[in-house]
Amino acid sequence: MRLAPEALAQLPADVERPRYDRSELRAGIVHLGLGSFARAFLGVFNEAAIHAGGEPHFGIVGVSLRSPAVRDALAPQQGLFTVARRDADSEGRPRQRLQVIGNLLRMLVAPEEPEAVLEAIAAPATRIVSLTITEKGYAHDPASGRLREDHPDVMHDLRLPAGAPAASDATQVPTQAPIGALGFVVHGLARRRARGLPPVTLMSLDNLPHNGRTLQGLVLAFARRVDPSLADWIERGCTFPNSMVDRIVPATTDADREQVAAALGLRDAWPVPAEPYLDWVVEDRFAAGRPDWHLAGVRCVADASAWEQLKLRAVNGSHSALAYLGAMAGWRTVDEAIAQPAVRDYVRKMLTDEVRSTLPPLPTLDFDAYVRGLLERFANPALAHRLQQIAMDGSQKLPQRLLATIGERLSSGAPVARLALAVAAWMHYLRGIDEWGRPYVIDDPLADALAAAREEAEAQPTLRERVAAFTHFTPVFGDLAGHATLVDATTRALGSLQNAGVRATVMRWAHSD
Repeated sequence: MRLAPEALAQLPADVERPRYDRSELRAGIVHLGLGSFARAFLGVFNEAAIHAGGEPHFGIVGVSLRSPAVRDALAPQQGLFTVARRDADSEGRPRQRLQVIGNLLRMLVAPEEPEAVLEAIAAPATRIVSLTITEKGYAHDPASGRLREDHPDVMHDLRLPAGAPAASDATQVPTQAPIGALGFVVHGLARRRARGLPPVTLMSLDNLPHNGRTLQGLVLAFARRVDPSLADWIERGCTFPNSMVDRIVPATTDADREQVAAALGLRDAWPVPAEPYLDWVVEDRFAAGRPDWHLAGVRCVADASAWEQLKLRAVNGSHSALAYLGAMAGWRTVDEAIAQPAVRDYVRKMLTDEVRSTLPPLPTLDFDAYVRGLLERFANPALAHRLQQIAMDGSQKLPQRLLATIGERLSSGAPVARLALAVAAWMHYLRGIDEWGRPYVIDDPLADALAAAREEAEAQPTLRERVAAFTHFTPVFGDLAGHATLVDATTRALGSLQNAGVRATVMRWAHSD
C-alpha cells in the first residue's frame, strides 16, 4: 500500500508522523529546488516548529525547476514523504529512525506549469521564497559572484517582459515564461509589486559564501536589467538573510526505498536518507515574518557569516578533498575513504593546521571537538554517501570551499600544502579515469571549458607550467591565477599523485610538517 494521509494510522508506533491538521496550514513558503536536501532540512525544521506549537504555521509549495520526478513520486502521496535518520550503534550496526513529513502541501514543475510557479511567488499568503538549487543554479561566476549574463537561462529570461505574462490560452504552457531560478524569482516579484502586495524574504539555503548577500546581488543585477524601478522596490523591501545549513543527505537509491518500505509497511516512492546531525544558523531578517523555527532548534542570529565560513571551509572543504582523493583511489563512499588512517590524519591536519587560522572567532566553538565530531559524521557507515555525488560540479564548489581559504593563507604568507593537495586532487580527477583504470564522467556545468583548459595546459613542457596554465582558468581560480606559491604547492602535490598515487601521497602529506 502507498504512503498517503489515510494510511498514517497504520504506521508502526515508533514512526514519527504529522500530529496536526494539514488542512489548517497555509502555503507561506515557496521553495525552489525540491530535492532531497530541501526535504530533509527545511521540511524537517518546519515540521518540528509546527509540532512545537509555533505560530504562524507555514506549509511549503515545492517547485522542481527541471524534472517532474519528485512531483510524480510524491503527488499520489499528497506530498507526504519519509526521512530516514541513519547512523550506527556502538557495535557498528546500521540503524534508522523514520519520520513522515507533512508540511509539503503542493508540488509544481516549472517547465510544465511556469504560470503556477509565478502565481505562487505572487500569492498574498507567500511570505518566504527559499532556494536549494545547488551552486550552479545561481547562474553566476563562482570566483567573483557576478551574474553571468551570457548564461543561457539568464539570456532567455532577460528577454521576457516584466512579470512574464501568461499565454492567452490558460490551458497552454506560456511561450514567454522564465526557465531559470533568478527569472522566476524576479518575474514573480514583479507581479507582487504590480498588485500592490508587500515584499517577501528571499532565503538561500545553498553552500555559497554569504549566500543571502550573494542571492541579493544576483537578484538585483537581474532586476535592474528588467526594470530599474523593480530593483529599487526589491532592494527597499525584500530581505536576504544569510544562513548556514548543515546536514549530510545522500542521494536516494532503490535499496533505500526497499529498506524504508520494509520498516513502514507502506511504499514511499521517494524517501530521503539523512544523518541525525542537523544544524541551521540564519540571520533573523524576515520581511514578512517567519515560522517559529527557533522552537525547533534553529539559531536565529544577527550575523551568520562566521558560521557560514565554518561550514564552507571545514565541512564542505573536507568533503571535496575526500571526494577527489577517494574517487581517484577507487574508494566508493565517504566512510570508506575516512576509514583509511592516513586520510583521516590528513583531513584533521588540514583543518587544524591550515583551515582554523582563516576562520573568524566563534567564542562558543571548541574547534578541536568540532573536528572530532565532523570526522565521526564522515565515518557514519549507514549513509553510504557516494564520493562521486560530492565530486560533481567542482568548478562551482572549489572557489568557496578551498580557494577562498587558500587565498587568506597566501595573503598572510602561511603555507597551503594540505589545501593545495585537495586542489591537485581535483585537477587529477579531471582526467576522468581513476588509478585502477576505471573511467567516469566529469559531471560539471563547465565540463567542456575545463576539458579545453586542461588540454591547453597539457601542451606546456613541464608540470609546473601545466599547473600554472590551468590556474588561469579564471571562472574557478579568479585572482589566484598563476599565484607562484599556490602553483608550487599544487605542482608538488599533483606530481606526487601522478607518480606515487593517492595512498602514498596522502600518507606523506598527513605526516609532514
